[in-house]
Amino acid sequence: MRASRFFISTLKEAPSDAEIVSHKLMMRAGMIKRLGSGIYTYMPMGLRVIRKVENIIREEMNRAGAIELLMPVVQPAELWQETNRWDKMGPELMRVKDRHGRDYAIQPTSEEVITDVVRSDIKSYRQLPINFYHIQTKFRDERRPRFGLMRGREFTMKDAYSFDRDVEGMQKSYKIMYDAYVAIFNRFGLQFRAVAADNGAIGGSGSHEFHVIADTGEDALVYSPESDYAANMEAAEAVALGNRGPAAEPLTKTPTPGKAKCEHVAELLNLPLERTIKSIVLAVDKEGAETEIWLLMLRGDHSLNEVKAAKIPGLGAFRFASEAEIVDAFGTKPGYLGPVGTKKPVKVVADRTVANMADFVCGANEEDFHYTGVNWGRDLPEPLVVDLRNVVSGDPSPDGRGTLAIQRGIEVGHVFQLGTRYSEDMKATYLDENGKPQLMQMGCYGIGVTRILGAAIEQNFDDKGIIWPAAIAPFEVVLCPMGYDRNETVKAETDKLYGDLQAAGVDVILDDRGERPGVMFADWELIGVPHRVVIGDRGLKEGKLEYQGRRDAAATAVNVGEMPAFLKSRLAA
Repeated sequence: MRASRFFISTLKEAPSDAEIVSHKLMMRAGMIKRLGSGIYTYMPMGLRVIRKVENIIREEMNRAGAIELLMPVVQPAELWQETNRWDKMGPELMRVKDRHGRDYAIQPTSEEVITDVVRSDIKSYRQLPINFYHIQTKFRDERRPRFGLMRGREFTMKDAYSFDRDVEGMQKSYKIMYDAYVAIFNRFGLQFRAVAADNGAIGGSGSHEFHVIADTGEDALVYSPESDYAANMEAAEAVALGNRGPAAEPLTKTPTPGKAKCEHVAELLNLPLERTIKSIVLAVDKEGAETEIWLLMLRGDHSLNEVKAAKIPGLGAFRFASEAEIVDAFGTKPGYLGPVGTKKPVKVVADRTVANMADFVCGANEEDFHYTGVNWGRDLPEPLVVDLRNVVSGDPSPDGRGTLAIQRGIEVGHVFQLGTRYSEDMKATYLDENGKPQLMQMGCYGIGVTRILGAAIEQNFDDKGIIWPAAIAPFEVVLCPMGYDRNETVKAETDKLYGDLQAAGVDVILDDRGERPGVMFADWELIGVPHRVVIGDRGLKEGKLEYQGRRDAAATAVNVGEMPAFLKSRLAA
């Protein structure tokens, strides 16, 4: 490719609405252009990266035995109604009507469509297992689109769906896809971590997320450096801390004027924060009955994991209680709440660590007062004990090997064991060896194709611009001749090297635009091409070309005739 025949449109400054590094650099490098809120045109430079990402995904999916098809962007509402997701998805699902008034969804994902395909065409156990995938445009009507391709409304995703005879088969297909994802992200050249995750709205029994490691990531990843344990914060198990000792203090109602937070109570009483209890009040509305009030208890220095709370039987549809509801149930306003002497009966749930505590401090259900010396069994009935909290760095690893550490990551892939979540609703069955109908066991597997671009940049950039891994860079090598249009020797050597690299299968671009060296170098450093060769008259007189990797602090002189082999060795590395 010659730069004069390509489209390069770099900017010195990013638009004012670009918030994070990847968004700013993609806009400045001319890879995307904003069309509307969360909607972008993929410009030629950015599209080259997308195509390389897609090709790696496609090769590994095919190698894993998945079969490519292409499902439509617009899907009939009837399919979504079969699984009850037409209403459950909420406003993120873009709903449209055709000229006849029929309802359709602009797909955010394709579980319903692929299940409809399979239930129509797969009849016998002999046709299973099977795994279909496609790479297709998706649309999710995000309330607040932001961060460029990281949280846009229209995006490209690879989604795959496996169908098996039984749970054992589904787990085997899941492992095949998990391994394929590891291969894909290794080929991208990105630092990543696979972590156990919550299935969320998509349903099913188990899942893993794949995160690109980046300090700017939205997600907290929990792992043990001493073992293979890894999970996202939502799914990370928090083990019980401490061992409950015998009661050593009397239950005492203690004045705590104006101290409504655990930190302030601990400071006033000259006690460690770890001796205090945080009370969180949830409400569950019951149709035709009184609202249920729940009291969740956490150690004062811990925070509630709402995903874990929602899994407690009876709390699936919880909301945080209003102040009026709190006063009605406890007799006082928030800040002085506790399980001892509530005004009305409430359901009490204690985090595992709280259940291990003795002589703790909690609200006395009276403004400006707390109880000290509170003990389970003596002052309170034993509670329902549940893992309620977010883990913190230094917690023991749930597998008993080492302590937990936390790092930031950007979710770019997710694999799910769906089981019969969709096949049951949509009656996707096959006939087994005995001729009896059985529900198919499903798995689904997604990669955010366009999100990979943003995540890769968040992990790989400097003050000059993007630093693409070679496997997904828009070009592997850029040739920067000094005076290409004025010096015949420079032109001849550049054209020869360009031809040699093309013949060797190197994805090379020759910058023949006639720009000044400073402008030329700045453009390619911003765009992030990983390998640069400078061809100049002075160097050629010494039989040398100048090579510089995008991460290199200085250039390296290489003999003219050795440059193709030198570049190939660098690309192979």
